[in-house]
Amino acid sequence: MTHTEDIAGLVLAAGGGRRLGGRPKALLVHRGRPLVEHAVGVLRAAGLRRVHVVLGAQAEAVRQRADLSGCLLVDNPQWEQGMGTSLRAGLGSLTGTGVRAALVSLVDQPGIGPEAVSRVLAAYRNETSLASAAYEGVRGHPVLFGSAHWAGIAATATGDRGARAYLKSHEEEITLVECADVAQAYDIDTEADLGHLE
Repeated sequence: MTHTEDIAGLVLAAGGGRRLGGRPKALLVHRGRPLVEHAVGVLRAAGLRRVHVVLGAQAEAVRQRADLSGCLLVDNPQWEQGMGTSLRAGLGSLTGTGVRAALVSLVDQPGIGPEAVSRVLAAYRNETSLASAAYEGVRGHPVLFGSAHWAGIAATATGDRGARAYLKSHEEEITLVECADVAQAYDIDTEADLGHLE
């Protein structure tokens, strides 16, 4: 059994849905609930008790419409500058909590369920752990960052690239966890992608 009390879930849900006509992704409806609620539910189903959610676009509306009880909500006033700012805000909110790793998931990937999250969590060893879901060998989300990496990630997380640069420079340390058999890693980015929502 994974030491899930050492790990916090971090949902990046600040995006404004630019290519969706400015509808914040957190509030898109999936199975009758806002997408952000679904994303939190997935992490909880995988056994994570501590979940931090980074909000940005229409944060107030998200707070009112989504049931995020039990989560720590983190406001990212710089959300328009891209996912990197949300990752920095989220990791910042975990600093000093005693958590030894963060499992980062994206709000707009409802095809990734608890099975994939559990597999990535199982790759956790200690605060130096780096693990990532892979889909037919291609690295994707969720990603697990041991706390030893947080400062380095925060220093390099810019624009929409998130932790990409950091992960590229630490490629040999990443444990890839194949998840293509239990999850689909599509993003909800455009009007056409809305067909994935139920």
